[in-house]
Amino acid sequence: MTIVSGFADISLLQLLLVAAMALFASIIGGLAGYGTGALMPLVLVPLVGAEPVVPIIAISAMLTNASRALAYVRHADRRRVLIVLACAALTTALGAYGYTRLTNAGAALVIGTMLILSVPLRRVLRRRDVRIGDAGLAAGSVGYGVLVGGTSGSGVILLSLLMAAGLEGAAVIATDAMISLGTGLIKISVFGLAGAVTAQVLALALLIGGMAVPGAFLARAFVERMPLQIHAAILDAAVITGGLVMISAAARQLMV
Repeated sequence: MTIVSGFADISLLQLLLVAAMALFASIIGGLAGYGTGALMPLVLVPLVGAEPVVPIIAISAMLTNASRALAYVRHADRRRVLIVLACAALTTALGAYGYTRLTNAGAALVIGTMLILSVPLRRVLRRRDVRIGDAGLAAGSVGYGVLVGGTSGSGVILLSLLMAAGLEGAAVIATDAMISLGTGLIKISVFGLAGAVTAQVLALALLIGGMAVPGAFLARAFVERMPLQIHAAILDAAVITGGLVMISAAARQLMV
């Protein structure tokens, strides 16, 4: 993968926009357990292209999930953290390696498609109220690893798996954060070996991750006051729109 060189052209105003979106996405993620990986591509892709987006979000997510895990640490289900990481480790690495082989248009298609599919998938899983045991969680984690390794916005799948396994409320958010720290380390290692982690990627990731730290604690303060249905509807609309824009842009590049 060749990372685009448009970072030097990013203005201070654009950096402020990235920081503001990172804070907002972190609050949404802290409230619902998902949203950060779905929202950040909407502002990053127009600025730096699609190729560096997953590495940027993977690195920034380490700070995001560390702060979220710290805020909710006493609620985490450590046994299920180990089950998911043990089953998803290899497929996460494979998914991340596959992503490094994509072109800019290919990366945009993958991210855009995943964002659009995440909305109906979340609704279907919630409506059917599927219940699974440890064996089902382990099996689902294998498939989840492929998606989390090579896409952005796949957090809704892990969230659904944990809820199907019987976790609720803050326990879902805390357990999700700890699992995401583990898969994040795997992804970053693969991206680093593939040369996808440049100084510019790291700088943007640290900006996003830094803004996520206060966002996690603001989310905890609001978690019992904000109706989740309202921000879920707004998030769904933004994610679908962003996914369509990315796919459209990728299609235009492929037709040139």
